Amino acid sequence: MTSVQEFIRKPQALIGTIMLMIVLVAAVFAPLIAPYDPYQRLRVQPTDLFAPPDAQHLLGRDDAGKDIWSQLIYGARVSLIVGFAASLVSMGIGTSVGLISGYFGGTIGNLLMRLVDFLMVVPDLPLMLVIIAVWGRGLFNIILVIGLLGWTYTARLVRSQTLSIKERQFILRTKSIGASNARIILRHILPQVLPLIVAQAVLDISASILAESSLSFLGLGDPNLVSWGSMLNFAMDRGAVSRQAWWFLLPPGFAILWVTLALILIGNGLEEIVNPRIRSHHLFDARRMVSLIIPLPPPVERPQDMSRNNT
Repeated sequence: MTSVQEFIRKPQALIGTIMLMIVLVAAVFAPLIAPYDPYQRLRVQPTDLFAPPDAQHLLGRDDAGKDIWSQLIYGARVSLIVGFAASLVSMGIGTSVGLISGYFGGTIGNLLMRLVDFLMVVPDLPLMLVIIAVWGRGLFNIILVIGLLGWTYTARLVRSQTLSIKERQFILRTKSIGASNARIILRHILPQVLPLIVAQAVLDISASILAESSLSFLGLGDPNLVSWGSMLNFAMDRGAVSRQAWWFLLPPGFAILWVTLALILIGNGLEEIVNPRIRSHHLFDARRMVSLIIPLPPPVERPQDMSRNNT
């Protein structure tokens, strides 16, 4: 059975893929799906401010009279761009650090791992807030900050796999015939750890989207772009709660939850395929877990079984 067939046979991965494809299609075809341009200034009446949903505006309007459904569709573009781009940056850094530290070891490996330990101890969000405040707000800066701070777990994962793979026979034989270190890493070790990297990258996309939403919610997102986090920021700052304008608060929050859940389902499915040891039936046995807490009585022999044993 191929990896694609295994992926299709996993309900959680299939459901997550469908959920993610819905958002991707909406983001790509936003000009066709969204009925209004969220960046266009409108001449509105006082009655249009925080107007509830109706036939023309499915999710109502915000405090400026703009259509919330259109903002939600266009906001998917920003959130997905940040998620995929920041994940690509973090995967590149984490993979490089993990391969180098795991293969060479020694002083280089120890220094890189101490850097990883330091970054894992420092809280990500406060450090992101400080860096964005110094560098300035902007989509490129947000992607760069999230990518530069989100590679530590990938580095540790790749390093642990590299330490195991470099001791295998085919690696030792490759060294014996005079292959260079770069060739061994790129041609023999990297393909072995690549499936785990892909599975981790999917999970990092969801973490990057949450990080961008957090920064935008705190007012440090790109002021020129509409994102789900900035929608939540505008809703909280402009009195959507006091006006009970649920149509301004719930849609962006639900969209973030939708994409994050989809990516987690896909990532868990991929991780089970590339690492069979973490499959649920290997980790969880209900009868065994119960027996550890409440000792189960021994099975009772039936009369016919006793007669068979006597014969």
